[in-house]
Amino acid sequence: MKKGWPVKSIGELCILRPPKAEARSRLKDESYVSFLPMEDMGIDLKYPIPSKERMLREVDGSYTYFADGDVLLAKITPCFQNGKLGIAKDLRNGTGFGSSEFFVLRPNPVLNSEYLYYFLSRSIFREEGVLCMGGSVGHQRVPPDFLLSQQIILPSLPEQQRIVGVLDEAFACLATAQANAEKNLQNARALFESHLQSVFTQRGKGWKMVKLDDLTGLARGHNPPKSKFSYEAKPGYVRFYQIRDGSSDNHTVYVPDTPQLHKMKKDDIMMVAYRHVGRVFRGVEGAFNVALCKISNARRDLLDDEYLFHILPSHFVKGELLKRSERSLIPSMSIEHLREIQIPLPSLKEQQRIVKTMTLLSIGTQRLEGIYQQKQMALSALKKSLLHQAFAGQL
Repeated sequence: MKKGWPVKSIGELCILRPPKAEARSRLKDESYVSFLPMEDMGIDLKYPIPSKERMLREVDGSYTYFADGDVLLAKITPCFQNGKLGIAKDLRNGTGFGSSEFFVLRPNPVLNSEYLYYFLSRSIFREEGVLCMGGSVGHQRVPPDFLLSQQIILPSLPEQQRIVGVLDEAFACLATAQANAEKNLQNARALFESHLQSVFTQRGKGWKMVKLDDLTGLARGHNPPKSKFSYEAKPGYVRFYQIRDGSSDNHTVYVPDTPQLHKMKKDDIMMVAYRHVGRVFRGVEGAFNVALCKISNARRDLLDDEYLFHILPSHFVKGELLKRSERSLIPSMSIEHLREIQIPLPSLKEQQRIVKTMTLLSIGTQRLEGIYQQKQMALSALKKSLLHQAFAGQL
């Protein structure tokens, strides 16, 4: 920390919850003001944009008041952890109301609101805030005392503005780098999907269209009572797979091994049948719930396992399933839908040639995904480092 810079608490530098009487003294009941519900508060967006307006008399009772220049911070889980934070700007009549789950901080004249915004953006602030949360599960909140007791170094206003300028420029560059990395990843995925589409659309000589029901065994899962769930493996229990388990083991569940369970083997393909219809995974053993569908290759003399795994997420299968459920609020599929879908079926030799090409493209796409994830981690670490330096007087 630079010598001579004082350290103050947020409570010494800010008013928490400016009084609604300000708005009532300046505006009539029929005056329009900006309205900002929690869902409109962005993440990594310095100036949220209220998309709604209400009359003062409609909002001045139960909603939180703020004005141009005030800093808003979500105090409830998971919005606090996600970093919902912003500075009020360009409000209708200079006045806004929003979620009762906002802290509103009004900096005094010696504290720049953008400087405060960046201070509250630090991951260490959120991590410490989570440890202090209180309340019932699902409705935990950061206490005001935690916020007001936070210590912040206070250089002169010109120095605060200089630090804000450095962070603005650096974060704009980081956002551009992140967007470029995301675009490269999307292009790689689009190339893979385009090739997949062309392979199955431009059918060669001798290809047939065959119903999935004639080539595979299909089965939906079974839901045992949640009261039987165990989050640890133990004798007499088997791993139980749900929709979320196709991409991670973060929510592992075990259930008693009973005859009522529907089970799969490692060479079975599991397809999501609800919400994320058509997503597939494999290589697992255990039981599965009703939101998953098991697809077993019943004709290996005609159908290659890898070819089946690649064609299921294509427009021939997933695309058809989504079309049939597009009028539903939440997409879902039935086995009857799946039975009737036809897929192009070349010779086994041609299937294996197609699989070889798709595997090479898949490896390339996964490599780019790995590079993207590494870049994301590096950019996140750099952002964290810059914020640390800024509020340690080292920027």
